[in-house]
Amino acid sequence: MASMGSRIVSLLTTGKYAPAINFARRFSVSHQQWSRQAKVGFIGLGLMGGPMAVNLIQKGHSVVVYDLSSKATEHLQDEGAEVAKSPAEVASKADRIISMLPNSEHVRTCYTADDGVFQSVLAGTLILDSSTIDPNVSKEMAALAVKKGAVFMDAPVSGGVPAAKGGTLTFMVGGEEQEFEAARELLSAMGKNIVLCGRVGSGQAVKICNNMLLAITMIGVSETMNLGMRLGLDPKVMAGTINTATGRCWSSDTYNPVPGVLPNVPSANDYQGGFLTALMLKDLGLAQNAAIATNSPTPLGAVAHQIYKLMSNTYLSERDFSSVFRFLQEPQKKEEDN
Repeated sequence: MASMGSRIVSLLTTGKYAPAINFARRFSVSHQQWSRQAKVGFIGLGLMGGPMAVNLIQKGHSVVVYDLSSKATEHLQDEGAEVAKSPAEVASKADRIISMLPNSEHVRTCYTADDGVFQSVLAGTLILDSSTIDPNVSKEMAALAVKKGAVFMDAPVSGGVPAAKGGTLTFMVGGEEQEFEAARELLSAMGKNIVLCGRVGSGQAVKICNNMLLAITMIGVSETMNLGMRLGLDPKVMAGTINTATGRCWSSDTYNPVPGVLPNVPSANDYQGGFLTALMLKDLGLAQNAAIATNSPTPLGAVAHQIYKLMSNTYLSERDFSSVFRFLQEPQKKEEDN
């Protein structure tokens, strides 16, 4: 007669609990592989993704990359990465995959197309999507990943290009707690603050709320600085005072939008680089969609959305989002030109 212990084991591995047990077993095996520095895939090598992938390489990870831009992949190849011809090829060679893509549709295509990740993803693969997208798309991708025996977590970032280059990003992670430790181990090569926000989609929810606030504060700082300058104030003196007073915020003390106030920020380089206005508009659109879906009043968020929509119809669309300061200055410039 079988022992009680063997009957329990049989029940757990063949009965209704089998999927959970087998999943835990698979995940445990994969984590052992990860600890031996197995290959990491990185898809999306733009202003944020490129520096993030470089940090992985510099921290000793073996990396295989994919991007539509040959210039971007050549740069990573020079840094020591292997270049794949498709997301599917990345998935066939890596058991940890990070993606950093512009929007929800790019993510869907990357994972579900004929040459997408899910065509060849390995069982036990950990997928971390650092794109900023609709939380529902993250949940959709997570469900598809489960069918492939993989784990999908959303892990959008904050900190901008300087933090991406410096390896000091904040990652807002959505997923299960038992999988978070493995994710944190990898993300720590690119970031300083790795926070579990809740289940899949929670990271995206925090990110779109954060970026709505960021847009609002950037507009507020730009309005304030523009007003002070029209009142005859020196912008450096004004910014320095604000940054020791109650108006201080990241948009004023770290990413000031006024040219000449801070070095090494987009406003010091004609608003080139950084986080594009078009991407901020996309994130504000996601926030407004979420506000409507949850019946949440966001009057300042709605106004910020409209301001960035207006900016996106100008050349500022491809400049950093802090160029809202220049946008607010336009009426004065037109008056001076007349």
